[in-house]
Amino acid sequence: MSDVASINRLVEKHKALKQEIAKVIIGQDEVVSQILLSVYTGGHSLLIGVPGLAKTLMVHTIAKTLGLDFKRIQFTPDLMPSDILGSEILDQNRNFKFIKGPIFSNIILADEINRTPPKTQAALLEAMQERSVTIAGNQYKLAEPYFVLATQNPIEQEGTYPLPEAQLDRFMFAIELQYPSIEEEIEVVKTTTSDHTATLNALFSAQEIVEVQHLIRRIPVPDNVVEYAVRLVNSTRPNLPTASDFVKQYIDWGAGPRASQNLILGAKAHAAVNGKFSPDIEDVKAVAWGILRHRIIKNYKAEAEGISEDDIILRLV
Repeated sequence: MSDVASINRLVEKHKALKQEIAKVIIGQDEVVSQILLSVYTGGHSLLIGVPGLAKTLMVHTIAKTLGLDFKRIQFTPDLMPSDILGSEILDQNRNFKFIKGPIFSNIILADEINRTPPKTQAALLEAMQERSVTIAGNQYKLAEPYFVLATQNPIEQEGTYPLPEAQLDRFMFAIELQYPSIEEEIEVVKTTTSDHTATLNALFSAQEIVEVQHLIRRIPVPDNVVEYAVRLVNSTRPNLPTASDFVKQYIDWGAGPRASQNLILGAKAHAAVNGKFSPDIEDVKAVAWGILRHRIIKNYKAEAEGISEDDIILRLV
């Protein structure tokens, strides 16, 4: 099948997939779209929202419709790295045997990821970047495709541990969930308080998702689009001579090169699901907030004046 035909097929399957997810998840259209873009590009997503916005249900639903293995890890203060990765035990013959942990799955739901100490959070670093884990000197490859979809509650700070910058940077998207509209909430209440249970169909297979990821990477990108993405990321760095007064005033640290790579991958996927065969600057802008939001570290002055990361990105875009 040619790449043109593959993109046309992806457009149809993407629409069908969103309709299937909508059987369970009401509203949150932009959130679902961004998670799917990260799946199509092989990226990870961090879902940030107050309790009760169906973050866990959303990840579970997406895993089912994608036809992928799914494991949920509840992150708690006493969780150890071996609870995630697995551990070696002595079998009956006095030989060491490796018992795989829940990380060996296609989709990992890292629920309330900031509730566990940095030592355990760091257990995900190699898995998220290298798609492998190293235990007792042995390296184990993870199955493809592989995604970490993590959730985080922005309100409660007591008993939580901020995610290290190295880990935050490994998430392609940081997606903020908003409260539903009144109409959506009425629909949510009606469906969740009745006896009706939606039947979900798997529309993809693991192999098809891997093929989509290769397809996205083959999409050509004009030089001016790459330059726009790199300049946008570059404009977030306050220590450069070219930085604007606004950036110097409100940002402590800007985004790194991984942000530029993710902007282009995200723009390619955004173009593909909208039936375009090459991304333009508008596709870069469409994914900019989710990709840059968690990579910009604002200073106390921005905090004091109530300027959010989203306000800064709007100014830069």
